[in-house]
This record gives sequence, structure tokens and C-alpha cells, in this order.
Amino acid sequence: MRLRPYKKCDDKYLMKWFDDERKFQMWSSGDYEYPLDEKQLQKHREKFEQNENAWLFSMLDDQGILVGHVAIKNADYKQGVAYIGFIVVDPEQRGKGYGKNLVNLVIDYIFDILKMNKVTLYVYDQNPGAKKCYESVGFKEEGLERAQFEYKEEKWDRYLMVKYKL
Repeated sequence: MRLRPYKKCDDKYLMKWFDDERKFQMWSSGDYEYPLDEKQLQKHREKFEQNENAWLFSMLDDQGILVGHVAIKNADYKQGVAYIGFIVVDPEQRGKGYGKNLVNLVIDYIFDILKMNKVTLYVYDQNPGAKKCYESVGFKEEGLERAQFEYKEEKWDRYLMVKYKL
């Protein structure tokens, strides 16, 4: 597995990975409208390209096939912290450890390349599989925000999770 910068040609993968609005909202936190389309992804890329403290990455498997996506945002060099989000693995590839690989790769990038000492992320209580994945690579709960996001008739709590460089 390896990371590479996200490219326009990766849009087609993200658009086909979301066939369920609820799961899409867990990923996008309301930043995008369902269904995801090229226009939204173009804005997404442009926003990251214009921000010197944010990056988009794709994860490729050993055959060079795109199987995951992740973003690094809010890199704060003075505080030594960066936030990760928009984490998703190709639904057809789930259950193979790719999510864990993706998170580990981006953590290594943040600690080894960006020289940060702390990584943060948020995960909704409605997404226990993702929370378990993050815990399996060393993230710990550092906070809980009640009713942080509304999806239809539901109110989702979200956990702030943190991993420190050892």
C-alpha cells in the first residue's frame, strides 16, 4: 500500500463509492450534497490546493489500484498537530485491513514528513466500525460532542480522537 497525491482522475472512484446517503453523510459531515458529483469534487480539490496547510491523498494497493482516500487539514506547525478526515475505503475492498493501512500511512506522513507530534480526527458514534479501526491504530478518545450533527431525524454525537507520536 502507498499514498500519493489525489488527482482529478480519482474523482470517478469517490463518486462510485457512495451509494448510501447516510454513509455519505458520515463521511462528508454535511460538507457535500448527496449524491457526490464532479462539480463538488472540483471545489473540494481547489479548496485544498489553495490551502498551504491541507492535502488530499489517495491510497493505492500493490497493483496501483486506487482503494482509499484521506485528507490532512489544519496542519499547525507551531502546535505540532494536524487533523485527518474524509477517510474512505472502496466498499468492495473493506474487511481486508485497508482502512487500518490508510490511517497508518497518513499518520506516518504526518509524523515523519510533516514532523507533527499529534494527529486528531472526529468520528460519529453512529460509525462504530470506523471508531474501532482508529482505536486499533492507537487513537484514544479525548472528547465527546453531543448532538453535533443532524441527519434527517437523527442527532449524532461525535468523538474527538487523538494519537500522539511516541
